[in-house]
Amino acid sequence: MAHYAFLDQNKIVTEVITGIDETQLIEGLDPETWYGNFRGQVCKRTSYNNNIRKRYAAIGYSYIEELDAFMTPKCHEEAILNATKIEWECANVEHESVS
Repeated sequence: MAHYAFLDQNKIVTEVITGIDETQLIEGLDPETWYGNFRGQVCKRTSYNNNIRKRYAAIGYSYIEELDAFMTPKCHEEAILNATKIEWECANVEHESVS
């Protein structure tokens, strides 16, 4: 048993399903390809153990192809992607003290 995430045209996860083992074939195709063709969406395997693609995908997460990783939604507009850690980081923002 394996888990698969479906992506919309913006590479945002729309659904995660439980499917057949990633080593099995369906009609001669690997599961990512077959499920993707069947649904008309890109399909990427994901792992509860975070063994592949950095973290387990969830609805609303994005898939970053260059890093082959799922990302949590951006926490706020000022957050920047740390490509080494594959995480959003908040910029150091100085707050004015209230007197």
